[in-house]
Amino acid sequence: MTIPVSQSKIRVMVVDDSMVARSLIIKGLSAHPRLEVVGYAINTLDARNKIPQYKPDVITMDVEMPGQSGIDFLKEYLPTHPIPVILVSSLNLKVFDALAVGAVDFVRKPDQGTSETAFLAALAQKVVMAATARVRTSAPAAGIKPAVPAGPIPRLGTAPALDRVVIGLGASTGGTEATLEVMKRLPADIPPMVIVQHMPPGFTKMYAERLNRLCAMEVREAQSGDELKRGLALIAPADLQCRVVRIGTRYTVNCAPGEKVSGHRPSVDAMFYSMAETVTCKMVGIIMTGMGQDGAHGLLEMRKKGAYTIGQDKESSVVYGMPGVAQNIGAVMIQASCENVANVLLRHLKTLS
Repeated sequence: MTIPVSQSKIRVMVVDDSMVARSLIIKGLSAHPRLEVVGYAINTLDARNKIPQYKPDVITMDVEMPGQSGIDFLKEYLPTHPIPVILVSSLNLKVFDALAVGAVDFVRKPDQGTSETAFLAALAQKVVMAATARVRTSAPAAGIKPAVPAGPIPRLGTAPALDRVVIGLGASTGGTEATLEVMKRLPADIPPMVIVQHMPPGFTKMYAERLNRLCAMEVREAQSGDELKRGLALIAPADLQCRVVRIGTRYTVNCAPGEKVSGHRPSVDAMFYSMAETVTCKMVGIIMTGMGQDGAHGLLEMRKKGAYTIGQDKESSVVYGMPGVAQNIGAVMIQASCENVANVLLRHLKTLS
């Protein structure tokens, strides 16, 4: 299938073994004024043969397909052909493996809890964003080894001052892997962290479990009433607003339904604003890769209240939206690459001990 394309439109190729899913996606994306579906493939082998013909700007791809999976395809193909890929996935842990090898973002397939209209709107938005995204693959440049911890990470120690620190981190597009890059470089006794990552319902619990397996500290999906304590990182649950609450000298989180803030639920701004309003001890705000500006103004409020603020730099961001806006409005005190954010954070914490 080949469709004439206007040069001003984003060229999209759909890869899915289900004829029903392909038809839905093609019809939905074709209705978007910025998008033109230039072709489709029924599996990864078909995609490999057709990509040179269709020359898509963005690919949408199912994760699970007969023959070679979408994950294995991306692992082999993206290091030499860095095309932005948006995953279309059911509630499946493998989506994080696909993001780890270079997919830009993902959308959950419609089920009984989501409408086709909402699914297509989310997919179209992410495809438009992906057209300008930076594709990061897991394959390092020749002769360069990735900077990963070479053994157990030294603990920060028992300095009382570190018991009175709260860290907030917010991310969106590209953030699942960017946040992991930060977290896996932090020690088991890190001050408490609250993390907002834009993600569909069902995936935040799996994401927390993934981080818990790969990082030194405990990581779990937040529940209302969870107390912030050293060695614990809480992931805001999807479709709930997560805010930090002070109870005497203790801090907990409140996770509850509510209006979207800065277009999101959970919202990085909602979490950062709550920290600026309620946290009276030392605090750190970190804003990572993501489309839009969620978190930028909340981070500015944190800085005004004395927080130390870190922003991911443009070169390492999949989408330099959220951290870019934060930098432009003066919310960021220091910028760092994805791989160096943890070092910047640890250096700051050691000045407090």
